[in-house]
Amino acid sequence: MDLEQRRGVDDAVPVAKSPSKWAVFAVVAMGVFMATLDSSIVNISLPSIASAFGRPLSGLLQWVVIAYLLVIVALLLTGGRLGDTLGRKPTWQLGLGTFTLGSALCGLAPSLGYLIVFRALQGVGAALLMALSAALLTSAFPSAERGRALGLNALTVAIGVSAGPPLGGLITERLSWRWIFFINVPIGIAGVVLTGLILPRSPARPSAPFDVGGAVLLALALAGFTGAVSFAHDLGYGSPPILAGLLLSAACLRWLWVHERRHPAPIIDPALFKNPTFASALFSLVLSFLALFGVAFLTPFYLEQVRGLSTEQSGLLMLAYPLMIALFAPFAGALSDRVGSRTLAPLGLAVSTLALILLGSVGEHTPLGWVAVFLALGGVAQALFQPANSSTLFGAAPAHRQGLAGGLLATGRVLGQSLSVALTGAVFAAFGGADAQRALLSAGPASSDPALAQRLTQTFVTSYGAAMWASAGCALLGVFVALRRSRTP
Repeated sequence: MDLEQRRGVDDAVPVAKSPSKWAVFAVVAMGVFMATLDSSIVNISLPSIASAFGRPLSGLLQWVVIAYLLVIVALLLTGGRLGDTLGRKPTWQLGLGTFTLGSALCGLAPSLGYLIVFRALQGVGAALLMALSAALLTSAFPSAERGRALGLNALTVAIGVSAGPPLGGLITERLSWRWIFFINVPIGIAGVVLTGLILPRSPARPSAPFDVGGAVLLALALAGFTGAVSFAHDLGYGSPPILAGLLLSAACLRWLWVHERRHPAPIIDPALFKNPTFASALFSLVLSFLALFGVAFLTPFYLEQVRGLSTEQSGLLMLAYPLMIALFAPFAGALSDRVGSRTLAPLGLAVSTLALILLGSVGEHTPLGWVAVFLALGGVAQALFQPANSSTLFGAAPAHRQGLAGGLLATGRVLGQSLSVALTGAVFAAFGGADAQRALLSAGPASSDPALAQRLTQTFVTSYGAAMWASAGCALLGVFVALRRSRTP
């Protein structure tokens, strides 16, 4: 007689059921939405924050944004490796809890210095969430629906990014800037509880020692490089702090390479990069964000300072880009499951190249409807590229390295965004756009000399176009990188 016959039917141990893939998606979407929302919601509230603490809109105030970004870049791969070592469920809960605590402390910050520190704490939680989201989805959905799942994840990211400016403006105007952080607290608490109830436990690997040395070296390398790129234009490309940051980054990267080859469980597995499909997918991902993220950085200046739109009107027109991602990403993800990424990834980057060339051709009197169409075309390009490319990246990584693959994907995205701002800003300044912008905003001679104002406006437009064409060059390079990958189902 077997065990169940001896105990009786009533005493039988129930078999645990796998959670619904849609329930897992709901929990993951909650964390992704908060992390991406806080990458954009703060920017529109910076004037109110500056006024509250009596600070000018420059200098130390920039670190309210930079601290969040730098910590995410520095810790994303650590988060992916931690998920593989400890298990994704407890690591996801740790990320949600840290992000929620950081949000509450940001809302209570008594000074600007404390706010910057608490924003860095938020970034620690956001890094864990961004690193594990894609791996959790690819584990919950069958392999035939991986592209669909990643397309829905791209939809969540697009909604979070696009909701930031209008939601932040509404909350700041009706309540105060502190509430842009407080709104995360109840959502985060609910997310921690739902994670415990819904997410399945993934096998932890306690036998593999966590690579503390690799995590520290990686964090220092990425933070040094990103910090140097972020401040190079303001401090001077040859200034001691910038050179020190670049030297620190180079030294740490060199030491990291030696360290990882000797460690039994490296935070970056060199074997992953021996797979040409994985390497191609990751490099083309960086090039995609390097090409397109600068559009969101520079275009509002063109719309407001050249075309005379208000902040609200500019924000509504800029919605054309993320709305196209939101509309097309789920369909493009499902399509990638059928046709593979060898077609969709280079096609998406080719459309990106076209969209950037068209944006680079706009002038002072280009109809705003056409500008919106060009922005929308860039959103369609991202929708075609991202789900297919992400599916390839995860498909090329072994099952026990899915967390690391997710960390590399998120690191590539944020690193590409950081470099895109630096690239477009540097090109814009090199062609005289920054000086023209300052002159147009000042109450100097340009305000009373229409001819001078016209020349400055033309310089601004020319500089904007040069920045867009430089970005188009990055997208075109990405086309050739994507074409080099092997065929993937």
